[in-house]
Amino acid sequence: MKGLLKRAVVNGEVLEMFYLNRKGEISQRRIKILKLSDESFSAYCFTRNQQRTFKLGNILSIGLVRKVRRGA
Repeated sequence: MKGLLKRAVVNGEVLEMFYLNRKGEISQRRIKILKLSDESFSAYCFTRNQQRTFKLGNILSIGLVRKVRRGA
C-alpha cells in the first residue's frame, strides 16, 4: 500500500478509498495525496472539497480511480 501511495504522490494520481473514521463510519472518497508520513497522510479530498489528514491504519481499501471507456 505504501508503494501505491508514494507513486500517487510523485505522479499526482487520484485514488479512491474506503475509510473508517474515528466514529466507526465507513466512507468512500476520491483523494489526491499531498504529503505522506509513517502513520498518516495529507490529501485533498474531492468528497469534502478540502484538505484532510487520514490515518494509514484506518484505510479499508485503496486503489487508482479507473476510467470507464464506453463505446460500441
